[in-house]
Amino acid sequence: MKIALPSKDNVIDSHFGHCDHFTVYTVNEQKEIVAEEKVASPAGCGCKSNIASTLSAMGVKVMLAGNMGDGAVNVLKNSGIQVVRGCAGEIRSVAEGFLSGRVFDSGEGCHAHDHNCGSH
Repeated sequence: MKIALPSKDNVIDSHFGHCDHFTVYTVNEQKEIVAEEKVASPAGCGCKSNIASTLSAMGVKVMLAGNMGDGAVNVLKNSGIQVVRGCAGEIRSVAEGFLSGRVFDSGEGCHAHDHNCGSH
């Protein structure tokens, strides 16, 4: 299984559509991270880019993200990628938290573009 996280400086980038890059972890059957790779983020809006199909083709099954709009959630889900929103912090810790059952979807999404939801 592979997990993707919108990333910047080894932390969750709070806005999926404008992140620096995606970190993709490969996870073995014991729920251990065994590999890491970085995928460049497409320019522009995440929900209108090809990032969902790109990540899906790589085998990504889960997106651990801060906030994202419903358009991006739907595009990812239509590509077979489960979306977990409300994540924050160091990317490896977030991924390990999800794998051990401590990270859950907040159910909250962004409703408008170009705003600062979840940013500090």
